[in-house]
Amino acid sequence: MVSTKPSLSLLRQISDETVLRALMDAPRLTRAEIAVATHLSKPTAGESIRRLASVGLVRDTGERTNGRGGVGSYFSIGQNVGVAIAVSIAPEGIVVERINPDGSLTARHVEPIGRPGTPRTVARLLTKAARAALDGIAPTEVRVAVVSAADPVDRDSGALVHLPDAPFLVGRLSPARTLAPLVGGSVMVDNDVNWAARAERDARASATGATLDDFVYLHLGEGLGCAVVSDEEVRRGHSGLTGEVAHLTVAGVDGRAVTFTDVFQQLGLRRAGSTAIDVEALLAAVAGGSSPVESLAAAVGDVITSAIAFCDPRLIVVGGAWGTAAPVFDAVRARTSALARSVPLERATAGGDSALAGARSTAIAELRADIIARSRTS
Repeated sequence: MVSTKPSLSLLRQISDETVLRALMDAPRLTRAEIAVATHLSKPTAGESIRRLASVGLVRDTGERTNGRGGVGSYFSIGQNVGVAIAVSIAPEGIVVERINPDGSLTARHVEPIGRPGTPRTVARLLTKAARAALDGIAPTEVRVAVVSAADPVDRDSGALVHLPDAPFLVGRLSPARTLAPLVGGSVMVDNDVNWAARAERDARASATGATLDDFVYLHLGEGLGCAVVSDEEVRRGHSGLTGEVAHLTVAGVDGRAVTFTDVFQQLGLRRAGSTAIDVEALLAAVAGGSSPVESLAAAVGDVITSAIAFCDPRLIVVGGAWGTAAPVFDAVRARTSALARSVPLERATAGGDSALAGARSTAIAELRADIIARSRTS
């Protein structure tokens, strides 16, 4: 008869992973605290700590307790288990954050970018920012890099793709190739709107306990973008260009068909010498009297109509500096609520730099997964 009981090695593996996860969620724990947090017995927790310490994944911090139960040692994740970096490449600049397994940031460096961003310039500044954030860290210790980029990303190569009228990067750039001398592990690259959608999904799950599994995230800011989330996953398409809405056909100011990005040219709301939307001018016009709200609402409504037809989302989430402005958002919601296939429209809830937040969260998760994987082979 074949035994259905789990093997001793499997039980040890499960115990070790459980201990590691507990220590990733706390800066330090005693053996007794680990036992309580993991529901393991003290001897089992102690054996896991011993095994993990022998391969450097856990360490004795040297700190001791002074409670009535006697002196106890504090343990934490090993000092040399590695770090992750989260990277943002955007018109505002390049940000590189160095992150520990417990999610704490130990370094952050920002490099401003001039306009337009050329591949050579961006690559040089990305290298500079990464070197500064990783000062004193060997490439072999950088286990994961997660990159958010304000440009389309080729799904197979991870390179940034320049499309006609793109407001930011002019040309093709490979963040993975640029970071290769500094990163010993994997490099994940995706579009910033896709990362923002992931952050929105996670923020709503944290706030409500419920998962938003099917929605469209529409970013209306200096650039125009869209992310499609279906069955909890961001859909990137076969070449990674899902959600590039700038060239969708919409109603122009005079009612004639134009591309979405051309509407802003007609309204005089592009930055001089650029295809980027002049957000300050747009918000001033909305607040001022000579309001372009109806033209904007009509164009955005056409984009949303297309999204509803092809994606069948449960919800449309609007983010971006001008898309969430009350006059624009209210006009768009009024217009879309009258559609034959109406879908609820809500503002984004993830605060701050949601694209970088999404990349940061994934960097932490990937670093932790890497550590867990190493515990299985040790």
